[in-house]
Amino acid sequence: MGECGSVSLFYNRFTNDEGFVMAVNLYPPGAEDTRPVAGVRLGFARAGIRRPNRKDLLVITLDGEVTVSGVFTRNRFFAAPVAICREHIDLAGKAGMPIKALLVNTGNANAGTGEKGYADAMAVCLALAGFLGCRKEQILPFSTGVILEPLPVDTIVAGLPVALENLKEDNWAAAAEAIMTTDTIPKAASRQFFIDGQPVTLTGISKGAGMIRPNMATMLAYVATDARVPQALLDGLLKEAADLSFNCITVDGDTSTNDSFILVASGAVDIGIESADSPSYALLRDQLVCLSRELAQKVVRDGEGASKFMTILVENGPTVEYCRAVAYSVAHSPLVKTAFYASDPNLGRILAAVGYADVEELDVGRVNLYLDDIWVVRDGGRNPDYREEDGLRVMQQSEILVRIDLGSGSAVATVWTCDFSHDYVSINAEYRS
Repeated sequence: MGECGSVSLFYNRFTNDEGFVMAVNLYPPGAEDTRPVAGVRLGFARAGIRRPNRKDLLVITLDGEVTVSGVFTRNRFFAAPVAICREHIDLAGKAGMPIKALLVNTGNANAGTGEKGYADAMAVCLALAGFLGCRKEQILPFSTGVILEPLPVDTIVAGLPVALENLKEDNWAAAAEAIMTTDTIPKAASRQFFIDGQPVTLTGISKGAGMIRPNMATMLAYVATDARVPQALLDGLLKEAADLSFNCITVDGDTSTNDSFILVASGAVDIGIESADSPSYALLRDQLVCLSRELAQKVVRDGEGASKFMTILVENGPTVEYCRAVAYSVAHSPLVKTAFYASDPNLGRILAAVGYADVEELDVGRVNLYLDDIWVVRDGGRNPDYREEDGLRVMQQSEILVRIDLGSGSAVATVWTCDFSHDYVSINAEYRS
């Protein structure tokens, strides 16, 4: 896959309604981040699911020769809407009943709710299907918010007419806001490019700030393209994009019960994708991976209480999986994350995290560690030329590269994460208050 290129980010820090300062080098979405996708309309409502006067209900309708693919959480306590989405996507592929709409609510996860939660999710599908004149199996439901609480079905159903009234192709920015929970900034990204002279659009939104160690995707992400993509090829595109983006981020190491990453191809533009060997397939794949990485990194930049964005690059390992295990060991370490928050160059913590990574035959004598351009560890020990004031200079930056050279192969993996601050504890301690 080609390089994604740099993403222009405006440096700022934002304060949410509770007064917590968050978000690292991130800006609210602009027009360039929210290009309309033919065949995809979005509408929102302030249904009052958990808090009044907040966008908390989203409907996305799909028209044309649509194909839809999804990847979901591997948490065994997966939410009721996750179970239904899997069933309905599978049915759409087998029975020729295309997905007609996505329905998203915030404020309530509908997870840990047993058979009643499943019935409640089906009830909101049935209600939306009634408005759209389709079958309930053609609706995909999604929920995010507090776990172990019953879904307020009546509240959601009452909000549907408002959401349907303001359906628009250019409502992506409002949609990004409507799926937020503890996020401080809506997250959206878009690409417009040409394949064989035809303009192709990709636009997506994501949400997530805490409980982020996806193991497939982020808490919620939706990407749409106007390209025509057969179902089997769309499935392959999505899995590759997820593995190279949302499967490479972590905020706190917790895997949500509701993780969902959905890819929609409306079919409005035929760019001749007939197989994975098609040149247009490769071009679309590269753009999708880049957009997915941007959305995934925005989740980390808006991590709960985050003040720093760290890239953990592990190179010259035996396999990608091996390198990724080492990277996650460092990214998940509370000691490493708190050191970055304090701008404390206590970099032995990174070396310790490398050492306890769940990998075999790690030759510590070959390990080299760099902090941006500073060579910290040389062949398993402190570099004689390393000076702590150089480490301190890098640690005070808002964006930091940690590069770990294992010296035992040619594989590479990258994980993106953030620091742990006092605000992370406060946000999660007060989440339900």
